[in-house]
Amino acid sequence: MPRVIVDCAIYRNGRRTEGPEDFSDALAEARAAGDAFLWVGMYEPTEKEFDHVSREFGLHPLAVEDALTAHQRPKLEVYDDSMFVVLKPVLYDDATDTVTAGELMLFVGDCFVVTVRHGEGGALKAVRKRLEQEQTVLRHGPTAVLYAVSDAVVDHYIEVAAELQADLEELEAEVFAPNPTDAKTIAGRIYGFKRQVLEFRRATSPLLQPMNRLAFGSVPFVDDHSRPFFRDVADHLTKANEYIEGLDRLLSDALAAHLAQMGVRQNDDVRKISAWAAMAAVPTMVAGIYGMNFEHMPELGQWWGYPAVLLVMAGICVGLHRMFKRRGWL
Repeated sequence: MPRVIVDCAIYRNGRRTEGPEDFSDALAEARAAGDAFLWVGMYEPTEKEFDHVSREFGLHPLAVEDALTAHQRPKLEVYDDSMFVVLKPVLYDDATDTVTAGELMLFVGDCFVVTVRHGEGGALKAVRKRLEQEQTVLRHGPTAVLYAVSDAVVDHYIEVAAELQADLEELEAEVFAPNPTDAKTIAGRIYGFKRQVLEFRRATSPLLQPMNRLAFGSVPFVDDHSRPFFRDVADHLTKANEYIEGLDRLLSDALAAHLAQMGVRQNDDVRKISAWAAMAAVPTMVAGIYGMNFEHMPELGQWWGYPAVLLVMAGICVGLHRMFKRRGWL
């Protein structure tokens, strides 16, 4: 069990207190105190490892199944003895331009909080340390943990959105460059970027309903005085969702602009090919006519006929070249 339990502590009156090392004894102590709660943090527990915890805290089997299986969408569910919340923290790798979503589950009861983390994102060590320095917030009990964790996850959404925005600006600069060096791969990169934004949206969009429920509704196991805190989280989440929607629209516009530019470039190429073909067709036609095996043809018997025909062909080609150049075909 110590491998999966990252931290276990009792909090009383906004302060961390050292309790029994065994979480069962610590839970009994928190319940006996009446004004304390226990926070147990776990990382990727197996079914066997989590079985004892679920029985000790009286967690609902459906919520336990979700916590072990992972791959859940953000949600909030209320059971008889606890509340179950799923968050999806995200990480953005700037080197590979990929968004990776982890999972963070919270079981919130009357005197306990159990957090279960899956994936690399959503480490709670910094959150716990920062919350322990805010005694006023911590006095709200288990609700304070739910708020602090949600606030940290949502604030990181905004940071990731800002990083994606910076990368998108670089991609837009390449799309609208006069002569992009890798024009053939830009469409694939935009599509890949849209997939990362979609992965990001799967983490943020479903979370808005649970946050609004915590901010504006009455939810068991949540202190009513904590609603202003959750309203702040919901506001930040709305901002993050607006960021993501803006990124998605900009990507769609960038893709449309890139395809339009590709069409314009292809039309330019076709015009250039047509212009050179027209200039080549004139001397070919004249040479073809004078290559016929007829005796009576204009100027065929004159000594100056051959250079005259060459001059006529050259003059026509020069005239066509100037006309196409003036019209922007060359």
